[in-house]
Amino acid sequence: MSPLVVAHRGASAHRAELTFAAYELAIEQGADGIECDVRLTADGHLVCIHDDVVDRTSSGTGRVSEMTLAELSELDFGSWRDGEPQRVLTFDALLELVVSSRPDLTLFAESKHPARFPGRIEWQVASALGRFGLTKPNTKDDSRVVLMSFSTLAVRKLREYAPRLPTVQLIEKMGEQGRDGWLPPWADYTGPGLDLLRADPGYVERSRARGHDTYVWTVDAAEDVAFCRDLGVRFLATNSPIRTRQYLSEEDESAAQLG
Repeated sequence: MSPLVVAHRGASAHRAELTFAAYELAIEQGADGIECDVRLTADGHLVCIHDDVVDRTSSGTGRVSEMTLAELSELDFGSWRDGEPQRVLTFDALLELVVSSRPDLTLFAESKHPARFPGRIEWQVASALGRFGLTKPNTKDDSRVVLMSFSTLAVRKLREYAPRLPTVQLIEKMGEQGRDGWLPPWADYTGPGLDLLRADPGYVERSRARGHDTYVWTVDAAEDVAFCRDLGVRFLATNSPIRTRQYLSEEDESAAQLG
């Protein structure tokens, strides 16, 4: 079964990452899901920015947690990438796009850490999702939102504040306890980077044996897409949904011909 294609920071190979334009394009390209990073401003607003500072992706400088939403709104987050000016994307604006889009589109929201406001981010993410009616799916498989973090404490808080939503424990380094597929009880899916799977392909099956499907980041090359598909990875985070869908289609056609 082909993995679901998740647009990493939107269609970020084609538009400035984490902008409204990047997410609109990802949806047009047929992504099954869209992924975002969430931080908190100095005046308590959730914004979609990956780095803890704005220097790399905007026309300004400064730490996100020390800037107000009004200050961030004065910056251009798009011209550096493709010449098209873009304003900072708030989490609420992204949620509006999600709920107005296809009913099968899933949002993968990552709480960024370390953070100036630990715990508060997770509470406000859950509160925002509640306002948009996204916290009470019939089952976790029906959920339009998946919550994630590299911080085990953050994942635990997300589960506490939104208990009916599925969670991903993102993994950058594999500890000894986790090599057999073990996850803390508040995590539903495992989220290793591609390099970890390349070093230990059997991890996907060991995780599945413990009841945990796999979300992998960030998968763009054709050979990496095929590698993850063959392992049975459930979610592929990619910067180019359209290319990844094409690679998967070619793999399916090849498998059908061999069959």
